[in-house]
Amino acid sequence: MSILRITTDKAALDLPMIHQFLSERSTWAIGIPLALVERAIDNSLCFGAYLDGRQVGFARVTTDYATFAYLADVFVLEPERGKGYSKQLVEAVLSHADLQGLRRFMLATSDAHELYTRYGFTPPARPATLMERYFPNIYAN
Repeated sequence: MSILRITTDKAALDLPMIHQFLSERSTWAIGIPLALVERAIDNSLCFGAYLDGRQVGFARVTTDYATFAYLADVFVLEPERGKGYSKQLVEAVLSHADLQGLRRFMLATSDAHELYTRYGFTPPARPATLMERYFPNIYAN
């Protein structure tokens, strides 16, 4: 079994693969243009997951590195799912030195609650205090 290597080296990211997954196979970013994926990556702390030099997973964190972080665009390619790689990826994100001591670390998920619960994520303690501007299917328009 190959060992998963996780790095925050943006130069190693496979941009075409990331864009293809997000724009065609994700449930949250269908139709996202490549230029937006590039800008999101440029302005985020990104984690690439690699098997034998081939990228098989991705996650990015938007953060001020002091009080807040938002975990987004987490995925492992379909052929590599069920092997514990998503757990390793989330563990790498949460243990990153620059993401320690934050007051709030948020994410949104439609189907991976069990994964994130094991790392301490819960529904908002005070949901009445949270608000959002949400534009589903924005990239399809």
